[in-house]
Amino acid sequence: MCHVVYHFHAEHVNTTTTSSTTTTSTVTTASTTTTDSANVLSLPHDTHSSGILKRHHWLPAEQRIHFKLVTLTHNTLCSIKPAYLHSLLNYHTPTRSLRSANTNLLSVPRVRTTFAFHGFSVAAPTVWNSLPSDIRDSSSTHAFRRLLKTHCFQQAFVSPLAAQLSVSDSASG
Repeated sequence: MCHVVYHFHAEHVNTTTTSSTTTTSTVTTASTTTTDSANVLSLPHDTHSSGILKRHHWLPAEQRIHFKLVTLTHNTLCSIKPAYLHSLLNYHTPTRSLRSANTNLLSVPRVRTTFAFHGFSVAAPTVWNSLPSDIRDSSSTHAFRRLLKTHCFQQAFVSPLAAQLSVSDSASG
């Protein structure tokens, strides 16, 4: 049996095995993450965080929560696991034949308290239904997460005026 020990450094990962062979490989993501963290920690206290988040393609807290919630919802709808969460999600079925019948929407249960509004059975369908249909209808998990991250990033960092201009430009062109 061969045991592998990993030693992490800022620029390299040294892999040592018990058979006295050593392999060194460069890991750019580990060094980049270390550098990014060091840069963020060394900033003055009055530095605004939105520029840092945008530069590193990190989502603000609210969008990160929505990203995690919708990703969990997508995974639950695709795999029916975990069963306790899948039982809380129901597809919207209109009483009459409507065009919205095949839009991959979830039904949002009615609640009376603010506390109940923050539960998974209400929050997940609410955020899921607010997504554009092209994101909700994504075929693969990779495509879904990529489109969702782009959507959340635009929600966080694109100004309302720029969003209106891009919509009017795409409509006219």
